[in-house]
Amino acid sequence: MDFKYDVIVIGAGHAGCEAAAAAANLGSKTCLITMDMNKIGQMSCNPAVGGIAKGQIVREIDALGGYMGLVTDSTAIQFRMLNRSKGPAMWSPRAQCDRNKFIWTWREILENIPNLHIWQDTVRELIIENGEVTGLTTLLDVTFHAKTVILTAGTFLNGLMHVGRTKLAGGRMAEPASYLLTESIARHGINFGRMKTGTPVRIDGRSVHYEYMDTQDGENDFHKFSFMNTGKRHLKQLQCWTCFTNEEVHRILREGLPDSPLFNGQIQSIGPRYCPSIETKIVTFPDKEQHQLFLEPEGETTQELYLNGFSSSLPMDIQINALKKIPAFKDLVIYRPGYAIEYDYFDPTQLKHSLESKIIKNLFFAGQVNGTTGYEEAGGQGIIAGINAHINCHGGEPFVLERDEAYIGVLIDDLVTKGVDEPYRMFTSRAEYRILLRQDDADMRLTERSYQLGLAKTDRYELLKKKREAVNRIIEFTKNYSIKASLINPSLEVLGTTPLRHGCKLVDIINRPQITIENISEHVTAFKQELDKVTERKEEIIEAAEVLIKYQGYIDRERMIADKIHRLEAIRIKGKFDYNSLNSLSTEARQKLIKIDPETLAQASRIPGISPSDINVLLVLLGR
Repeated sequence: MDFKYDVIVIGAGHAGCEAAAAAANLGSKTCLITMDMNKIGQMSCNPAVGGIAKGQIVREIDALGGYMGLVTDSTAIQFRMLNRSKGPAMWSPRAQCDRNKFIWTWREILENIPNLHIWQDTVRELIIENGEVTGLTTLLDVTFHAKTVILTAGTFLNGLMHVGRTKLAGGRMAEPASYLLTESIARHGINFGRMKTGTPVRIDGRSVHYEYMDTQDGENDFHKFSFMNTGKRHLKQLQCWTCFTNEEVHRILREGLPDSPLFNGQIQSIGPRYCPSIETKIVTFPDKEQHQLFLEPEGETTQELYLNGFSSSLPMDIQINALKKIPAFKDLVIYRPGYAIEYDYFDPTQLKHSLESKIIKNLFFAGQVNGTTGYEEAGGQGIIAGINAHINCHGGEPFVLERDEAYIGVLIDDLVTKGVDEPYRMFTSRAEYRILLRQDDADMRLTERSYQLGLAKTDRYELLKKKREAVNRIIEFTKNYSIKASLINPSLEVLGTTPLRHGCKLVDIINRPQITIENISEHVTAFKQELDKVTERKEEIIEAAEVLIKYQGYIDRERMIADKIHRLEAIRIKGKFDYNSLNSLSTEARQKLIKIDPETLAQASRIPGISPSDINVLLVLLGR
């Protein structure tokens, strides 16, 4: 049988779901191919969404009209805003989710999107004609014809799992790997390599002694992931717990190292530096007497618990015996051990910023196949790939987010420009404009762009306009409302801040660290009346206004720096130089520029090994 589509997405993980939804919602006839329809949007590792910088990406996906934030809000069993003790550029939402409800919520969404079909099968080979992808074949001997194909296969390409010296083929525990597909792509000149990641033991909650653990409660304020009106939390909110390893645990782990695939040569691929296994921790930090562990629920009603911080590929008996030396786990019973998994990925420097291959036309890559790790990084790539696949089918300019527009822009630019030598995960430190990329204003940054594209719908755009108007009204009121010292000083003393010597504008008082919009409004009647005019999403709007008031100077300064860099972004150099003939460039610069073939001078400046003097050479040559 033959089928014809505009866009075909291979793999229904976090990248694939967002890609397929975006393409279909924009109007492309789309097919999502998955090995198992009961594992759509499966959370292979921790059943949690968000975290440092990752939460910002999810809010950006939501602002663009994606679904990860909505699904997370619907299935959250604990929500926390991380880094609240720091500035708003560092605030990062995180939610523990019900793993199974997450899957079924995603499936319900996808099954009801017009233009989107789901096909359960395994892709065997891509069909490439004259350097352009035109379709694919599957193990069921079905041929699909397509204008564009998006590969979002996660860890399934030649996946191999390790538990001690035991090896199991698969993309996840109890799920088959995908063979032949990597080879069908690589023979066209696309480079690939191997990476490794891991996941911890799953614990039966009935065997845990919670009295030996500290509790970690969630928050129940107005914060959530989606900017849409999703209401209050739908599911019962649950606790998490923390405990620590000890020297006895470390002794047993060290004794098992000869049988660890990470240290006996069994695993040759690169693992994630920022999410190390417990055996890597005890080797890397031999002087540390303990490591913190987080015990987290997998769902609203299940007894299955996830032990965050104890990722491992050690033999099963070593894992269990070591954990039993922790008082809370002295009677431990597990559902399955931790394991490591090796899989194929493709060199992301061979991609355009649209995530289309530079080598095979109309073939897009998104997610872990690009060398990233994390659901959020995958979802961010997925929605961009889905948008651009639709554009390739129907015409238009590529949709690209800049580094000062979104963490998604930072992520993709890092991948395309710098490549990866280990699984890439996002941090706030990777973004040079993180004050501009706060989680609170992702909708302000991105919704209008998505609305113009046709992905964000009218209801989302109307919410944005109302929010922007309300925020601006509050800020303007504080700038124009005058405060008399004699009237406000008693209140300022109550709030623990220095009295005024003379009158000032309300905005100057709010800029003080002890003052918030909420606490000062209780002492300024006119301001409280102004705030009471906000009837929808009041807390969110007040927080947004307060951030803009208190941090406006920092925001303006960072915007000025970003605008200067944009001048280099405007200088296009692709196709203008024969780099091999430019002897005034360093040898390394010539090699890197040939490999990456950057679009702009700014992108060239971010390539590792390109010095400021190399950029100056290009500027001089452009002047000629």
